[in-house]
Amino acid sequence: MTIKRNQSITWSDVMQNNYGAPSITLTSGKGLVVTDINGKRYLDFLGGIATNVLGHAHPAIVKAVSKQIATLGHVSNLYSHPAGLELAQKLISLTQDPTARVFFCNSGAEANEAALKLSRKTGKSRIVATNNSFHGRTMGALSLTGQPEKRNPFKPLIKNIKHVTFGDITQMRKAVNSKTAMVIVEPIMGEAGVIVPPLGYLKQLRDMCNEHGVLLVFDCVQTGMGRTGTWFGYEDEKIRPDVITLAKGLGGGLPLGAMISLGSNTPQFAPGEHGTTFGGNPVAVAAGLAAISVIEKNRLMISAKSFEKRLKIKLEVIRGVTEVRGRGLLIGIGLNGNYAKELAGLLADRGILVNAPNANTIRIAPALIVTKVQIDKFINIFTQCMQEVIRG
Repeated sequence: MTIKRNQSITWSDVMQNNYGAPSITLTSGKGLVVTDINGKRYLDFLGGIATNVLGHAHPAIVKAVSKQIATLGHVSNLYSHPAGLELAQKLISLTQDPTARVFFCNSGAEANEAALKLSRKTGKSRIVATNNSFHGRTMGALSLTGQPEKRNPFKPLIKNIKHVTFGDITQMRKAVNSKTAMVIVEPIMGEAGVIVPPLGYLKQLRDMCNEHGVLLVFDCVQTGMGRTGTWFGYEDEKIRPDVITLAKGLGGGLPLGAMISLGSNTPQFAPGEHGTTFGGNPVAVAAGLAAISVIEKNRLMISAKSFEKRLKIKLEVIRGVTEVRGRGLLIGIGLNGNYAKELAGLLADRGILVNAPNANTIRIAPALIVTKVQIDKFINIFTQCMQEVIRG
């Protein structure tokens, strides 16, 4: 049965203008293919900004969510439920740290708010983050975010937060001392244009935080859930943070976030110190369990690494591409000019959805179920659009 929507309602009639009016209205999706209100089909290479790890309407998620909503819809935080305990146990096993403990919420911003509050339990308030980072738009998370254009309209923000250059361990060492409560970084900076730190940077952060007794927090909201070829995005450096924040792909397309504390010396919340009404909702948690199961069963992290190599080899030789950054299926394509938004629009016209996080970068984050045929279709259309933009 097809549900008819009122196509006469426009965005400006009913919505705040914080996003601007979107040029495309999507009505359905299957796998990586989405359809707009006019019946035009697109290959979704943004994945809800790294959220739809299994694409749209994946049978395993549809089955899990349908079964759960027909059984138990919501219980608040006054009661536990089996699916929530099971997902928490699974996440702990993925960290490979049996001392880990999970707090469920609804988004990456909420997960980072929880990490910020947890850092206050150290008895210290000074925090070090990085320039151009993105940790969310709520007031605490916005204070951590290192993008002045997002921060300045809403000052005053939380004090005692220092921002330093991402990947520069010398600057970090100057900023961090025994009075610092936490250091928060993304293993790969997503909103900044998929910026990968120098090899060894994360390990140096770990050593430095150990030296000064500082919490090390990894914001794995974009890098998590297998997207970069590992579960969280930092594992290649063989280290463990004190706190992991997750969201986006965790819910397989449903709103779900988590803040995970690791290590017996990391603070934990006591009863009444933090909470959320909808965090760990049974339906969202069921989707998360299904997503993890499919990623494991189908070995999607291995294919993500394979597609990373293919994308880099094919895209780096295209005229106008300066570099291809990222890991797995979180990829930033650097351009030789400030025409990323124009290029993203042209790609959309040709049926490919991507994102321009800044003027000279195209970001892609397709579902982990993407196929070689779809990867090659993207590469071919991207090549054609680049030729048109450069000629124009």
